[in-house]
Amino acid sequence: MDATVLDRSIPELAGLVTRGEVSAEEVTKACLDRITQRDGALGAFLTVQAEEALQAARAVDQKRARGEALGPLAGVPIGIKDALCTRDAPTTAGSRILLRPPSKGEATPDPRRGFRPPYDATVVARLREADAVLVGKTNMDEFAMGSSNENSAFFPAKNPWDPSRTPGGSSGGSAVAVAAGLALGALGSDTGGSIRQPAALTGTVGIKPTYGRVSRYGLIAFASSLDQVGPFAADVRSAARLLGVIAGRDPHDQTSLGAPVAAYEAACGRDVRGMRIGVPEEYLAEGIEPAVEKSVREALAGLASLGCELRPVRLPHTRYAVATYYVLATAEASSNLSRYDGVRFGARAEGAESLGALYAKTRGEGFGREVARRIILGTYVLSAGYYDAYYLRAQRVRTLIRRDFEEAFREVDAIAAPVSPTVAFPLGERVDDPLAMYLADIYTLPASLAGVPALSVPCAPTPAADGVPSLPVGLQLVGPPLEEARLCALAAAWEGISPARGLRPKVSEA
Repeated sequence: MDATVLDRSIPELAGLVTRGEVSAEEVTKACLDRITQRDGALGAFLTVQAEEALQAARAVDQKRARGEALGPLAGVPIGIKDALCTRDAPTTAGSRILLRPPSKGEATPDPRRGFRPPYDATVVARLREADAVLVGKTNMDEFAMGSSNENSAFFPAKNPWDPSRTPGGSSGGSAVAVAAGLALGALGSDTGGSIRQPAALTGTVGIKPTYGRVSRYGLIAFASSLDQVGPFAADVRSAARLLGVIAGRDPHDQTSLGAPVAAYEAACGRDVRGMRIGVPEEYLAEGIEPAVEKSVREALAGLASLGCELRPVRLPHTRYAVATYYVLATAEASSNLSRYDGVRFGARAEGAESLGALYAKTRGEGFGREVARRIILGTYVLSAGYYDAYYLRAQRVRTLIRRDFEEAFREVDAIAAPVSPTVAFPLGERVDDPLAMYLADIYTLPASLAGVPALSVPCAPTPAADGVPSLPVGLQLVGPPLEEARLCALAAAWEGISPARGLRPKVSEA
């Protein structure tokens, strides 16, 4: 079979499998071969479930042979962020604290020793029901805390456009898997930009849905009021199909919404003429790289050429988003991660002589530096005497940020802005500068705090210059609650005229 079938869109490939023009097993073998050839240089996957994937593919082929209807993801290879529970694959959340004890003489942590959940996350179960083939668990920053994938306890993922650069984080492995053609789609999680930012830096499409639109059941928690599961794909229609499969009410998640799931994929052909697009002045101001601003402004002009009306809008509390997020998210993290104590969940350190020593030794050995930093900060802002000064005040500012969006959406149908102020930065450049790393999410945090849907779609990459290669840039589209279909329509319309359409990185074999 020609391996270029893996470069088709998700709807195209699912159609080929459904019609019997190619078998799911052939597709899966080609995908596994490509992972073997390419992923050694990229680090997109922590574990690859080759035999389980082939069994699932054969089951799809047998189902078709019996004349049964196949699901919308028939035979499509999908990667799963390692923060999502999978019953047939280890789950580590990118951390040593979820590893089983090492084998004697083992020098480095091995993600194959990860925790084995007894159940699937709801989104994983829905992918299986749609006849997707799950090929492996993707790399990530530990407990989804990071913007470069360098906080993985195992190894960093590398950007296929330039392996010396970050793919973004925390869902960097999922973005790399799609950008490098190792899977046709992938799931990630977005707390403050962890789908949109890596999608922008790798030239893929990533969707953060409305808070509650997609179930969080089976997602290992970081910050529960912010965490959301969403899809990555190479094109808007493929991402829309994935979102349609995983969205919807889940009785296991009481924060999930009961609103009907819209026809996201069908919306991709909708006319966008007359749509009012807000352009926030706060997002195109000081701090953005000139090449990124140029690309985004060209994309805005492209939307205008499609008949959209561009209007200036103000989101005045955007400047407080970074501080607000890092108070609220760290507070929730300190609570959520308290369960990893060596008694109830995760690894257990040996040699501790008291309960306090067990806690300290287990967490000291199990958590990385960034996770420890955020737990300490979160514990501090929740402590007596500081709760009102920090946590309660941050909640009030969060309300003001949400109201900014509500006011803007009275005047416009969607907001268009950059995803990241920079292109992908070199690995190691910000490891010792947490503030610079946190600022990578400055444009994605407001939508997360407001709980509104947002997506990243590629616009023109930057030109190569002075030894720096051409690198992707993302256009962020933000909509009112539950208006993912509107964003898909707008993104697909832009994609149809985008100079980034069909661009893929040239990936060398490992």
